Amino acid sequence: MNDTTSKKAGKILLLFLLIGVGFCIFLGTIFYNIITQRQLPNFQAKRVESAIRGSIYSADGFLLASSKKVYKAVVNTYNIDPQKQDLFVSLFSAYSKIPKSEIESKLKEKGNVVLSYNIDSKSASYLKQLNLKLNSLDVFRTYEDSNGNIFKYGLSVVESGEMREYLYDDTMEPILGYINKLDDSRITRVSGVKGIEKSFNEELEPTSDMLMVGTRDIGFNVILNKDSIFKDRVDGYDVISSIPLKLQKKIERLVDKNKDILGAKEVVVGIMEGNSGKILSLASSARFNPNAIKIEDYPKLNANAIEYSYEPGSIIKPIIYSILLDKNLINPSEIIDLENGRYRLDNFYITDTHKLESASIEDVLLYSSNIGMAKIAQRLNAIDYNESLLKFGFGKDSGIDLPYEKIGAIPDSRRLGGEVYKATVSYGYGLRTTFMQMLKAYNTIISNGISYEPYVVEYLLDSKNVKYKINHESPQRILSDKTANIVKDTLIKVVSDGTGRTAKVSGITIGGKTGTAHIAQGGKYVRKYNSSFFGFAKDDKGHEYTIGISVFEPNETEAYFASRTAVPLFREVVELLIKEGYLKANKAK
Repeated sequence: MNDTTSKKAGKILLLFLLIGVGFCIFLGTIFYNIITQRQLPNFQAKRVESAIRGSIYSADGFLLASSKKVYKAVVNTYNIDPQKQDLFVSLFSAYSKIPKSEIESKLKEKGNVVLSYNIDSKSASYLKQLNLKLNSLDVFRTYEDSNGNIFKYGLSVVESGEMREYLYDDTMEPILGYINKLDDSRITRVSGVKGIEKSFNEELEPTSDMLMVGTRDIGFNVILNKDSIFKDRVDGYDVISSIPLKLQKKIERLVDKNKDILGAKEVVVGIMEGNSGKILSLASSARFNPNAIKIEDYPKLNANAIEYSYEPGSIIKPIIYSILLDKNLINPSEIIDLENGRYRLDNFYITDTHKLESASIEDVLLYSSNIGMAKIAQRLNAIDYNESLLKFGFGKDSGIDLPYEKIGAIPDSRRLGGEVYKATVSYGYGLRTTFMQMLKAYNTIISNGISYEPYVVEYLLDSKNVKYKINHESPQRILSDKTANIVKDTLIKVVSDGTGRTAKVSGITIGGKTGTAHIAQGGKYVRKYNSSFFGFAKDDKGHEYTIGISVFEPNETEAYFASRTAVPLFREVVELLIKEGYLKANKAK
């Protein structure tokens, strides 16, 4: 074999060897892929949409408080081309409505910068479109950090949580309440702190976020089929108040005006529907805007109609009178010695504004005699006295659907065994009550002796507009209807002939009782007062409302008696109820 033939054979052999090695590598690769687990592309997609807190509506259908989703806009300053930063600032400002100066200030920081946490959903959609435009204009560039990592991020717009909005600013505060923000693992949530927001926090809170998990399409959208997972979004229940917004706003204007005229610390008005516990208005002059709470608003955050207890003064007298009457311990026509307006009991003197030698027991209530009340109250034994006050709702929760209610304080049976406590409690000292307790107690008399649990929320509404009525405690009979009607007639006489004459309104039947109570500070009574008028107004069409007025600390150098402060406001409230159609005045009267 010559050299040429030998060289050819060698080349052919080498070729076959190379082919054989290549074939072995090919077989080895196939075998390796067969026996090892392959990393396949992820064809699954997941989408989460946050549920939001329910809304609060007034009885007449106005939206009072609602939540909306907010988004945050994030950009990495290292990815913005310095030559095009002005363009970025101008376009972002135009799309977001955020001033250029504010954006420029934030861009002075390095790295990931949050330009805003409070972008609404509409603006968020526009900003996402802006991101595409910025990319097409090469506003963003790649950047290599000190570790050699190369990255390029655009404008990121993602959900950051929810924002609570109160559409009528301070209206219905502090009853409506307010919220604070809570950070969970993904977004910012809100939670009720006071008022309806707090007491119905569990019902208002969202139930579940929307969840979609399944095979994705080319645009990374979830394809819904039998193999996908879907959980519907369930927002919180809507809460429907018993209070009409139109009436509440007009009552608030009245309390604001009277607070200024009287120089009072606070004025509170409550209106309860007769023969039920429905509150139609609970207005205070001490209000705040929950959209922007300031330090000076802190004293106003408490609802003093339920969170402040005080010695009630003479407005307690009809309650004690009705207890005595129901137990057959007094006869309204019985004559009692009133000691010419000055009576010594133990080591102190009881005095009357109207100095009378004697009067009927009914006149004791008409002319608000402390001496007469002190004397007839001695007929109650200590246990009956204490238990009757408890039955009327003093010394315990009224049951109203608002948080942080104070219960006040009533003397125990041991204290009420003494003459002094029996006397002082009968004309409103030595016990502490709240505005709401007094309103509930008067409504018991107005409602023919039946006690109703007060409430400010009528029902709940779900996303399908299904109503859920709120359950309340069953009404309880406290007085006989006979006793209640006698006391109501006497309250009418207080307005027609007694201390409440300025409450009269033509064509409407009105009854009530005045009360002006000294305020104790540092263990002694000072020259400060709380003045009140509690009563009712009814027409000939069957409409009847229990109304309470309290003026806390009116200007003591001016007229501070209830007949000059609370009673004229009571009249204004009744006139408003006529004007708004809640009462129909009889023109013949």
